[in-house]
Amino acid sequence: MSANRPFVLTIAGLDPSGGAGILADIKTFEQHRVYGLTINTGNTIQTENTFYEIQWTDLDFVLRSIETLFENYTIEAVKIGIVPSLDYLKSIVFTIKRLSPESKIIWDTVLKSTTEFDFLTIENKSILIEILQNIDLITPNFEEILLLEPSQSDAEIAAELLSEYCPVLLKGGHNIQDTGVDYLYMDDEIYAFEPKNKAVPEKHGSGCVLSSAITAQIALGENTINACAKSKKYTESYLQSCLTKLGIHYV
Repeated sequence: MSANRPFVLTIAGLDPSGGAGILADIKTFEQHRVYGLTINTGNTIQTENTFYEIQWTDLDFVLRSIETLFENYTIEAVKIGIVPSLDYLKSIVFTIKRLSPESKIIWDTVLKSTTEFDFLTIENKSILIEILQNIDLITPNFEEILLLEPSQSDAEIAAELLSEYCPVLLKGGHNIQDTGVDYLYMDDEIYAFEPKNKAVPEKHGSGCVLSSAITAQIALGENTINACAKSKKYTESYLQSCLTKLGIHYV
């Protein structure tokens, strides 16, 4: 442990604007007083407004990085962001579980960028289920959940179905009916997290911030419900930090 801070790991892409990806995760980890480790799944060319391209990191390199970090640190929780395929994600998840079965895994299901660039296509439902059964929480928005469960046109029904395999935090930023309300589907229960203020400036990377805050809270010993509640408050502070799309991190 570094200065009595638990170790957490983000496995995600590098956004050079610092608004999303591993840079946003590390900023969030630091504010939560956990020690953040990183593994880069891909280098991107982007700004807070436009996504141009991504160069993926070779899977073997990522897996060797995971093995090295877990051999040297006790990692309490892992946040996973963008990955190019289900097979890539499965290899990451199963490697973590082999090395450290007790480590919690949170998958921020970044399936598309806001500019409609496809990061991940759900080709095989059986592989997806196998992955979800080894994950502690997924954090899709109202658009991503329908890509994970394409048999449904209702995001809330899709979340309920997927919660049979792991807890689902359905983020409310794209919820037309009730903007900003997040729903946690877990253990046959639904928990609603209301925003304090729905009229907040748009921010690049807010989903990354929320999922990494949850990862930090879980590493600090919070249960999933409390972790989601506290992380929503943190993310709302991030959203209200300034008027630009690149937010400021503070507690």
